[in-house]
Amino acid sequence: MVNLVTAQKPLVAGFLKLAGLKSQVVQIEEGTVMHFWLPKKRKNNKRAAKPAVVLVHGFAAEGTATWQFQASSLSKKFDVYIPDLIFFGEHSVSNRPERGPEFQAECLVKALKLLGVERCGMVGFSYGGMVASRIAASHPDLVGALVLSGSVPAMTDSLSDATLQRLGFTSSSELLLPNHIKGLKALLSVAVHRKLWFPDRLYRDYLEAMFTNRKEREELLEALVKGKKEADSIKFSQNVLLLWGEDDQIFKMELAKSITEKLGDKASFHGIKKAGHLVQLERPCKYNRKLKQFLIQHL
Repeated sequence: MVNLVTAQKPLVAGFLKLAGLKSQVVQIEEGTVMHFWLPKKRKNNKRAAKPAVVLVHGFAAEGTATWQFQASSLSKKFDVYIPDLIFFGEHSVSNRPERGPEFQAECLVKALKLLGVERCGMVGFSYGGMVASRIAASHPDLVGALVLSGSVPAMTDSLSDATLQRLGFTSSSELLLPNHIKGLKALLSVAVHRKLWFPDRLYRDYLEAMFTNRKEREELLEALVKGKKEADSIKFSQNVLLLWGEDDQIFKMELAKSITEKLGDKASFHGIKKAGHLVQLERPCKYNRKLKQFLIQHL
């Protein structure tokens, strides 16, 4: 039987190609590769220079599933790069033993340098925001502006425990790495503003298509939580926008506003009504408008 989630991937790929992107696998080092959707080169190899924007996905989906409604909108003004982080998607893998967000950040930075990206705006959703935060803090020469959506600069023990308890989950794996239909339904129910119905077959197909490399992803989750001292050491020199769904149940809007205040004068917050954690998928037009406005201003 055809997997419905896998079957729609060529359609998404077609839209990305129409937006001027192509699929490419980058070998970072022996044993470590990362897949991207990135700008095509024109035949004369003289594309008009555009600012680069890197879109970093969350934990429950690969790059194109997360940013499918942003790629075309952004590509008119920016060179768009959509990576699949290590152990996500069909091609991004590594034989290295590291699993922390700093490992993902290191691999992404190396890949961008190999692709010739010298400066970019970085947009991180959920897990991807923690990776993007590491890069922005350690490579201010590379990242000119940072956008976080439904994310925090770093996940601490206290924040993780409080979030899981409030949502009614016993572990990050139970929330973010479901292995049955009931678990995926529970994840979706806390991720969206408007409750959605899908047939069980679609949930089953999504589990099969999106939750690959389960062992490695469990290790990624185990390495995600950091101590408060390490989390507090992450500082930004860039302008930062926290672009949030006002009904985000995973990372509440109040948390986003508190982070904004702690980051200081260069940070700003913008909430989008009738949107939850998956704000870029639920309200793409409003999300894209604010995102482009910020990136145009600060890149």
